[in-house]
Amino acid sequence: MKINPEILKFAKVFILLDLCMIIYSLIFQSNLWFLNTQVAFFSSILITIATFLSYKTNIENRLSNIDLTKINEGVDRDKIDEIDDPYDLYTQYKEIPEDELTSEKIKEILNNEKSKVKRNSFKNTLFSASGFLSIYRVLGYGILIFGFFALNNNKIFLPIAFLIGLGIVPLGVLFSKLIEKKL
Repeated sequence: MKINPEILKFAKVFILLDLCMIIYSLIFQSNLWFLNTQVAFFSSILITIATFLSYKTNIENRLSNIDLTKINEGVDRDKIDEIDDPYDLYTQYKEIPEDELTSEKIKEILNNEKSKVKRNSFKNTLFSASGFLSIYRVLGYGILIFGFFALNNNKIFLPIAFLIGLGIVPLGVLFSKLIEKKL
C-alpha cells in the first residue's frame, strides 16, 4: 500500500510538533505533564487517522457505485466541453423561459427541490453512517476516554497538559495548510 504524500506532510508536522512538546515537557515541566500530553496526542491522532480512513473508504465505495451512463444520458458534449469539464461538473439544468414561469410553477419547482434535499439528506446520512460509526474511530474515542479516566482516577490528570496534547493534531493541520499556501 502506497502512502499518500499529503499524509506524509501532515505526519512530519505532527511528529515535529509532538517532539517539541516532548522536549518542552521533559525540560520545563514534569513527567506527569509529559504523560498527559502524550496520552491526549496519541488518542487524538488515532481518531484523526480513523476518521480519514473511514471517510476515504466511504467515498471510494460511493464512487464505485456511480453509474456514469445515467449522468451523461441525453447530454451532447463537444470536445472542448470534455476538456474543460472532464467530469461534467458544470452542466446546468434546462432553463425554463420566463413567460412559462408562473407562481404555481415556481412553487412546484421549489417543492420538488425541497423534497429532493430531504430525501438526499436521509440517504446521505445512511451512506455516511459507516464513516462516523467506524470501529477504528470508536476505538480511538474509547482510548481517549479510557486515558482520561486512567489519568483522573490515579490523580495524575493535568487538564492544561491534556488539552495541549489534544490540540497538537488540529494545530498541525493548520500549520501544514498555512505552509502549503505560502509555498
